[in-house]
Amino acid sequence: MYGKLAPVLFSLPLMAACGGGDSADSDAGAPVRGVTDTEIVIGTQNDLSGPAGLLGAEAVNGARLRFEEANAAGGIHGRQIRFIVEDAQYQIPRAIQATNKLVNRDNIFAMLLSMGTPMNNAVMETLFEAGVPNLFPISGARQMVQPFRPMMFTARGIYYDEVRAGVRYFVEERGAQSICVMYQDTDYGQEILEAAQDQTEAMGMAVTEVSAHRPTDTEFTAAVLRLRNAGCDTVMMGTINRDTILIFETARKMGWTDVSFVGQNASYNKAIAATESGASEGYYAFVHIAAIYGDDDMSPEVARWYRSFTERFGSEPGYPAIEGYRNAGILVDAMEMAGRDLSADGLMAALESMTGYEDIFGYRLTFGPDDHKGVDESVLTTVVDGRWVTLEESVRY
Repeated sequence: MYGKLAPVLFSLPLMAACGGGDSADSDAGAPVRGVTDTEIVIGTQNDLSGPAGLLGAEAVNGARLRFEEANAAGGIHGRQIRFIVEDAQYQIPRAIQATNKLVNRDNIFAMLLSMGTPMNNAVMETLFEAGVPNLFPISGARQMVQPFRPMMFTARGIYYDEVRAGVRYFVEERGAQSICVMYQDTDYGQEILEAAQDQTEAMGMAVTEVSAHRPTDTEFTAAVLRLRNAGCDTVMMGTINRDTILIFETARKMGWTDVSFVGQNASYNKAIAATESGASEGYYAFVHIAAIYGDDDMSPEVARWYRSFTERFGSEPGYPAIEGYRNAGILVDAMEMAGRDLSADGLMAALESMTGYEDIFGYRLTFGPDDHKGVDESVLTTVVDGRWVTLEESVRY
């Protein structure tokens, strides 16, 4: 089993400077980008100050903590990890600019936690042409796994898969008979709609009613009323944060309570659960990583991680911190497995050999030569008293 941690130490902070030359790969006799005798350069284009800044900053801090642990324990075969973070503010032009800098100036070995579906779509070819693996992007879109790309690895649930699993679960396990969809009229929302349509069709059913809206919309009375009048008993949500809360508050004001709203990673965070109106009470979400609270029962390893993150960054970690920490840990383990003669090919071979990876949080991932997806199951969570509570584990896609 992989995923074991080095002692948590903070005497060796990550460097933020740019530059550094390459070392020679002893097998091929050629330089390896981003790898010197003393360091390995990892980069990320992320969102620290834009619309997804809370998610991005916390994920980056999770990764930073794991790299600091690895460095404090002696590094990767004697090499220190240098983690370079570029704030692209969830903007495509900035993501392209940041990626060009990381590839051409900083000479990164690998990209980690690249933020956003449109940003990843815009920068992937630049990475691959330079021989840089794109590891564990913060996106649940199908474009992250389809088509198969040798230098692309993911470690989060895919929205389409989560929604199909959600429809199947609520029909088979909870007796749902009328599946409906509320979604943003974007590529993301369309993926949620297609998943619900495909799964209901596969089960000899059909989506009863749908409602699409712009990401900036704030009025949902007519939309909620239409779904209520259609007799929807389960509504799959293709929403993000603000629209999710506004829809719940609208349904609450109408007194519509005999319905299950079901989301996935894009509409899952502690803020939605803790909304002051309490309108999100009973909301369900299928997610690849569930939130942890400070008073939850934790294993000694997880409790140590929780304390370390809180002390290091001055705030309690949410699920993005778990994702960042776990994914940086996978990279650390893979680089260790690849050996002193580190190369992109060696890294990918090490990742593909991870057929039984389990992290300290209890989540399992599996990779293979033809499977770089990593995650094939989610957990079902729901909001109880303003907190996320896990109901079902290992709901497979």
